[in-house]
Amino acid sequence: MDTQLADWIKDTPDGKAADAILRKCVHCGFCTATCPTYQILGDELDSPRGRIYLIKQVLEGKQVTRKTQQHLDRCLTCRNCETTCPSGVKYGQLIDIGRKIVDERVERPMAEKLTRESLKMLMTNRPMFTAGMAMGKAVRGILPESIKKKVPAKRVTLPFANTQHTRKVILLKGCVQPAMMPSIDTATSVILDALGIQSMVIQESGCCGAVKFHLNDHAGGLAQMKTNIDAWYSLLVSGEAEALVMNASGCGVTVREYAHHFENDPVYAAKAALVSEKTLDIGEFITRQNAEGLARLGTQVKAAIEQQRIPGSIAFHPPCTLQHGQQIKGVIENVLTTLGFKLTPVADSHLCCGSAGTYSVLQPELSKELKKRKLANLMAGKPQAIASANIGCLGHLESDATVDVRHWVEWVAQAI
Repeated sequence: MDTQLADWIKDTPDGKAADAILRKCVHCGFCTATCPTYQILGDELDSPRGRIYLIKQVLEGKQVTRKTQQHLDRCLTCRNCETTCPSGVKYGQLIDIGRKIVDERVERPMAEKLTRESLKMLMTNRPMFTAGMAMGKAVRGILPESIKKKVPAKRVTLPFANTQHTRKVILLKGCVQPAMMPSIDTATSVILDALGIQSMVIQESGCCGAVKFHLNDHAGGLAQMKTNIDAWYSLLVSGEAEALVMNASGCGVTVREYAHHFENDPVYAAKAALVSEKTLDIGEFITRQNAEGLARLGTQVKAAIEQQRIPGSIAFHPPCTLQHGQQIKGVIENVLTTLGFKLTPVADSHLCCGSAGTYSVLQPELSKELKKRKLANLMAGKPQAIASANIGCLGHLESDATVDVRHWVEWVAQAI
């Protein structure tokens, strides 16, 4: 794609990055075939190719309108298009640049601004979110249905494994997950403990930075990323912690891209590169462990299934941030089948469930339609339960599912 970027942007870091990405696009349209919003709306401007054209026009100095902003807002950032694209267009990076620039030039309605600011403040403020979620869980039974769906039902939460081991890994402290579904972190620690590995949670760390960054507060998101790098770096560079193990793929894809975000930062470039290099999804990490430990886990899982303590038949939803953002495909499915679970077939497993971070709040109608389609596909094989690998997907699917929805590590940990 030929470009003629405007003088005000062409020599900036964002301009140079966007120009390189735009020039890779060959207008083929393969991306439209796998774009969830294009499938629903049928509007070229609600496809990756259409949004690329809109961003190109903005960067070339054309008039920016509220309609431009709305088309960019409707993108899920699922990055399915990146998996499909034969030219390697880094659409996720481009949409982040485009949205930020459009937001600087188009005033949002006051209601939208308040909603977005509230999301940034509430979701990334751990004490505030924890207090709000605790209150919601306490009165969940009397909440209106629309609000109740945003508050997960109580579930079995195992004690965090505190056994000392020579081998150690870091778990993300996070913002939403510890309050919304603390059972995921404790389950992760139990599995790692069974494999002879100690889980460390560094108190100085926090939100991965994704929420603020994707709501166009790049400075706020980058500041949170720096806080995490500072909290983890010494443990990783010294070898005291061998890896940063992620059990929320939305956070995982963000941390893996710290290297990209700080590649031109003289202070943080090397540190960010190491953090990204040491980051592994829990599914990846488990597959790298010794066969004896995995076989022992499999024996425990199979016994628990036979005793009907955990479901044996599961429909697995691979989050977009896992299969498209991190390009991790089939790894968790292989772990689950190896351990003894039966995975039911799921049509269109490459498509988004509609959660997409804050998308379910900001674009509720599109989000609900995608959830409806996803649940229909997940339930078609008549599974006993649904499993996934990201907090956002889990909460979104659980709100309307007719079977239990859990992070896959929860089912495994309950067998130990």
